[in-house]
Amino acid sequence: MEILVATAIGVMTTAGVYLSLRSRTFTVVLGLTLITYAINFFVFSVGRLKTAKPAIIAAGENDYADPLPQALVLTAIVISFGMTALLLVMAVRSYFESNSDHTALLSDESSTARDR
Repeated sequence: MEILVATAIGVMTTAGVYLSLRSRTFTVVLGLTLITYAINFFVFSVGRLKTAKPAIIAAGENDYADPLPQALVLTAIVISFGMTALLLVMAVRSYFESNSDHTALLSDESSTARDR
């Protein structure tokens, strides 16, 4: 099972890095989202998932689920949702400003031609 989880995290990270290195803004946003999901999955899997176990230590209970990774992942999901929304707004604004969805910077010639 550990090999399957590690492979899934590796595939998501690889796909996220690949998409982040593309030249279109939408694929960059998708790549950053995939990297975020991979990190969340990694943190969640580090918490030693246990089924049907209490999250709070009871008297005489030695086997419990660790609530800290769950809380960290929940917080990270909320933050990543806000950052994805911000990135999408910036990408749309960039598209309307430059009439292109490339992530490369505008050259001096094209910016002076646009200002005329």
